[in-house]
Amino acid sequence: MKLQIFYDNTPYKLRGWKKAKELVNAIVSAEGKVVGEINFIITSDDYLRNVNKEFLKHDYFTDVISFNYSFDNTVAGEIYISEDTVRNNSIEYNVDLDNEMLRVMIHGILHLAGYNDETDAEKQEMRQLEDKWIVTI
Repeated sequence: MKLQIFYDNTPYKLRGWKKAKELVNAIVSAEGKVVGEINFIITSDDYLRNVNKEFLKHDYFTDVISFNYSFDNTVAGEIYISEDTVRNNSIEYNVDLDNEMLRVMIHGILHLAGYNDETDAEKQEMRQLEDKWIVTI
């Protein structure tokens, strides 16, 4: 298992990285899988929008993009998170910035574990799982 967090173009630093790693382990274990190499990259709106355009051909801001490198029973990948969008969402939803960041991290891990959010039903399932895991912290 190799969980890492990188900060790019942002002064923000997540408080409770140890707790976040424990949460990732718990989620992956609950899915009956093991944690492989997972990198979280916390960056800016502009950077993530460029990633969105280049790799997904979407020209808009987003809070998270996951690149899934999972194989067999191992969850692995890169999760890019826009600190700007997460900060704006934390204000809009009146929640602590670190908790909103953890929610988005959970969302990314769920994608790596095989969940999608393309349909309304899938979005609802993802939201329920995010809620389940965010209350455990």
